[in-house]
Amino acid sequence: MSAEAAAVGLGRVVATRAVGLWLGPRRRDQEGRSELSELIRVRVPGLRAQRGLARQFEQIADAVAERLEPLLAHEFRGLTASGRRSALDAVTDTFVRADLSDGAIIGADADPAALARRIRRAVPVPPGLDEPAAALFELLFAECCDCYVRVLKRLPVYTERAVTELLARTTSLSAELSVVLGRLPVRSLYSPQGEGQDEAFRREYLEYVSRCLDEVELFSFAAERVARTRLSVAYVSLRASGDGQQASRILRAGEDGAQDRQVEAVLKDTSRVLLRGEAGSGKTTLLHWLAVTAARNAFEGALSDWNGLMPVLVKLRRYAGRDLPRPETMLDQTAGALTGHMPAAWVDRQLRAGRVLLLVDGVDELAAEERGAVRTWLRGLLHAYPENRVVVTSRPAAARGDWLRPEGFRPVQLDRMRPADLVTFVRRWHEAVLEPGADLPHYERSLLASLQDRPHLQSLASTPLLAALLCALHLNRRGRLPRDRMELYRIALEILLERRDSERSVPSAERVRLSLADKLRLLQDLAWRLSDNGRNEIASDRAAEHVRHALEGMRHLAGVDAESVLEHLVARSGVLRSPAEGRVDFLHRTFQEYLAAADAAAQDHIGNLVGRAHLDVWYETVVMTAGHANRPQRVELMEGILGRAAAEPRHARRLRLLAAACLGTMDAVPEEVRAPLDGTLHALVPPRRRAEASSLAMVGAPLLRRLPPSLDGLSDAAARALVRTAAMVGGGDALDLMERWAGDERAPVQWQLSSEWEYFDPDEYARRVLRRVRLEQVRLSMTHPTQWEALLSLPEARRVAVKYPFTRGLGATEELGELNLLWVPQLRGDGDLSPLAGHPGLTNVSIWGDVPLEDLRPVRELADLRYLQLQEWPTFPSLDGLPGLSQLNGLGVGVLAEDTHLSSLAARPTLEFLVVQGRGKPRGFAHLGALGKLTLLELAGFDLTEWLPSIRSAPARLKTLTLSGCVLPNDLGGLGVFGRLRVTCYNCRTADGRLPDRDSVPEGVRIRFR
Repeated sequence: MSAEAAAVGLGRVVATRAVGLWLGPRRRDQEGRSELSELIRVRVPGLRAQRGLARQFEQIADAVAERLEPLLAHEFRGLTASGRRSALDAVTDTFVRADLSDGAIIGADADPAALARRIRRAVPVPPGLDEPAAALFELLFAECCDCYVRVLKRLPVYTERAVTELLARTTSLSAELSVVLGRLPVRSLYSPQGEGQDEAFRREYLEYVSRCLDEVELFSFAAERVARTRLSVAYVSLRASGDGQQASRILRAGEDGAQDRQVEAVLKDTSRVLLRGEAGSGKTTLLHWLAVTAARNAFEGALSDWNGLMPVLVKLRRYAGRDLPRPETMLDQTAGALTGHMPAAWVDRQLRAGRVLLLVDGVDELAAEERGAVRTWLRGLLHAYPENRVVVTSRPAAARGDWLRPEGFRPVQLDRMRPADLVTFVRRWHEAVLEPGADLPHYERSLLASLQDRPHLQSLASTPLLAALLCALHLNRRGRLPRDRMELYRIALEILLERRDSERSVPSAERVRLSLADKLRLLQDLAWRLSDNGRNEIASDRAAEHVRHALEGMRHLAGVDAESVLEHLVARSGVLRSPAEGRVDFLHRTFQEYLAAADAAAQDHIGNLVGRAHLDVWYETVVMTAGHANRPQRVELMEGILGRAAAEPRHARRLRLLAAACLGTMDAVPEEVRAPLDGTLHALVPPRRRAEASSLAMVGAPLLRRLPPSLDGLSDAAARALVRTAAMVGGGDALDLMERWAGDERAPVQWQLSSEWEYFDPDEYARRVLRRVRLEQVRLSMTHPTQWEALLSLPEARRVAVKYPFTRGLGATEELGELNLLWVPQLRGDGDLSPLAGHPGLTNVSIWGDVPLEDLRPVRELADLRYLQLQEWPTFPSLDGLPGLSQLNGLGVGVLAEDTHLSSLAARPTLEFLVVQGRGKPRGFAHLGALGKLTLLELAGFDLTEWLPSIRSAPARLKTLTLSGCVLPNDLGGLGVFGRLRVTCYNCRTADGRLPDRDSVPEGVRIRFR
């Protein structure tokens, strides 16, 4: 059922009950279940009078429907159709059964909230509604009550009855007035005009964000109408890696501690994230997707707890050279059209309530000297409003991983696209631009085949930006593809600036006569001026001045109006745009850097670049200048950078990495600098640790020729980092190296090789590399369904982790060989554990499901089990069904029912790790003191307000306590029984929604809130 139809149906229910009250003098008449037309026909004589009255009440029904429709259209979008239908049926049934007589209305003082409470006490919520459906029921029912009371207040018969009742209650009039006055919106420092309009503005704002940010620009040169599409259609989830994950992830990831996951799962782990990614990696697109999904209450899976948050997007580039926004001005960028009627201090109230999802985009787009102000601004906000979620984005060079660590931010790195991600992106891109009659499926298949046959293209399309350009060029050029990044940008600009209009004979393109060279000259000059001043955006009048200055040097364009030229470039080039009234910027910062680099080479700004080479904001410009430069300029650039590296130890490694990255854009390396560059690469290879792999991989394919054919003589850490580097570069040469390195039998190297197969074709990597790896000792992690068939060709695999949503069911594991480790963190639609019996040698089982778990007997039969995690199941059977194995070292269970007693856990004295998820107040927690070997304990979802103050005994060896989503007492003195302890609290609050008193933490206990 559509939102409109559902709203109309509820509107008729409300109007029908109002008719019953108006026309029915007795309560039984008022509670009749007749249709609206029948009530009017019985009580009103005369056909014309009946028709007129029916029309009036139909208009009332439509007015109610108009108010309800936005709720149905934009709230709880993630709810299933059956759940939404159940909630609507429940509202209708409750409203029909409720006492809505005049006596009930007057008894509730005509207060919709009081009426709703009165009805809910008499008519309970219908059984069978899950949590989202119940929440939708409550929201719709409250709105229906509000509409009903508003309608009744305007009916004459109600006024007569209310006056009669009021005269009968004059003895308690003063008390009643006190109650009514007490219900008026309270004016305070934080709500100077009350909060009566907060909910209405919230709905309007969320609808606006949902509509305005749900678009993404696709690079498509064939027609303007496919330049944009819905973000919800084109969004592709990427993978990310981070550090500092919460303690239970030690068990969750297995003993190797792998941390690469879908970005949504990584974001879930903390309320403050510094999201770092290279140019075009999808940072801004991800923030827009988070904002739109939050506005629609449509988060699912890992981020389902984020539903109900209020998205606030702040683009830092708009504040270059300006003060950062105060709370009352934070909505100006994304919802400026609404802020004129925003209730006073509304944003402040949302922040104080901890309901805001603050999305701060583009630290790197500010000049280096302005970035410190961002940190100060964030620190001030978080001191004042500590309970909100914050995601900040930046390029890695502009913000180190620890840049916001003092403020409690966890660094997260967006990884390059894997082949499986690229396949998904290509398909989504072609779906988004699909038009009737187009042969796009043919081009999609052709491009996927090219990516399969030419591995260097996979390394070229390593980010969403480059992948979109590749898709667009492949479609526009009928299958012809560029050989490298520089050619990709060059062809894209040529099409955007020249062929895009000329091929379509756009009339406006004829009004300003500019050749391709003219347009490039003007755009290069503007790009350099912006970059030279550390800006990504400029006022239109200033941009026109720059264009006028450039035109003065172009004699064949003498007399051409600069404003007209700028307007033409903004309207027709596809490279410049106007993000706001009176402002101009480039479509993507990468284009600005490419064009600024071209201008640097044309105007011989090499010395200028050498002097700025250590600055992160100039990294990409310097690298692409090496591609644009002529031979003497390349010599000057490379000698200048390497000379500075030798003379400035502080910047030496950064400058050497920059010089090495220039190899990826130069089509020919001058003889004078070949030896110094070889020496530089020799100093950089191998990387010393995993953290250096991503920066070294940016050198690209030229790096692979300089990597050793053998890992002999390298430390374990260096060997692993080298494998990681080659995998991130990707391509056929990288696969050749992986095949040779597979002969290294060291366990860390074997593990690293097994974990990198997502960067390559699954079948080829399995055949050439994994068959040479000792699969009985390493864990194979699958991140995409295409790897499953390749896994079946590896019967030696003993340790398997399925990291993507697994819908095949555990029965599919019967196709595998004998397993001793099985990790399935996203089992979908299957609660049958019986297939585990087919692998009696299992020692480590970790499975998270989304349906009720009912039978634990298959687990009891695993005699060798050491680690067992059955977490996040909607319902969990009795703990008595758990295996009684004395050798169990790690256990995770949940979600437990509220009446579950934990005493049976004490019968496992060998436990070292324990994770328990439950609801309500715990029972039997005192028995956990008997776990003498327990070193790590995590509790999730419990109300600990009574247990923590009263605890008398604790496991003697416990060193780490993690609390997730728990309700805590304000006084944390009870933690003193643990002695020296490290406590981490994720999304924990006291009963009144605040953080506990830090001053109550006992000495020796280190605690942090995230």
